[in-house]
Amino acid sequence: MNFLIDKTDTYSVLLVQSERLDSTISPQLKSELVVMNAEGVNNIIIDLQKTKYCDSSGLSSILVANRLCKNAGGIFVLCSISDSVKKLIAISQLDSILNIVENVDEAIQFIESEKVN
Repeated sequence: MNFLIDKTDTYSVLLVQSERLDSTISPQLKSELVVMNAEGVNNIIIDLQKTKYCDSSGLSSILVANRLCKNAGGIFVLCSISDSVKKLIAISQLDSILNIVENVDEAIQFIESEKVN
């Protein structure tokens, strides 16, 4: 299994278990995100603490998560990203679109604070 999912009533945390978020696991990630969304999960945190490399297909799956959450009136947060993934996101100019925080605790706080507003 490439992912661990921790579901609560308010949000779900999806921990990517792979060092590479590329074309080998991105389709599985997209499928998992669609299933979560169909089950009513609209606040998703993707934790990339174990991921050291991401390519365009990995970015695509991250954007799918962002779009699904927005369309459902929820919040998407990306956390624990490596420097190389940060650079790719910045080069792609997605850092202004995505909610990115340091760790899962900050992601949870972000979701909780946004839900109040």
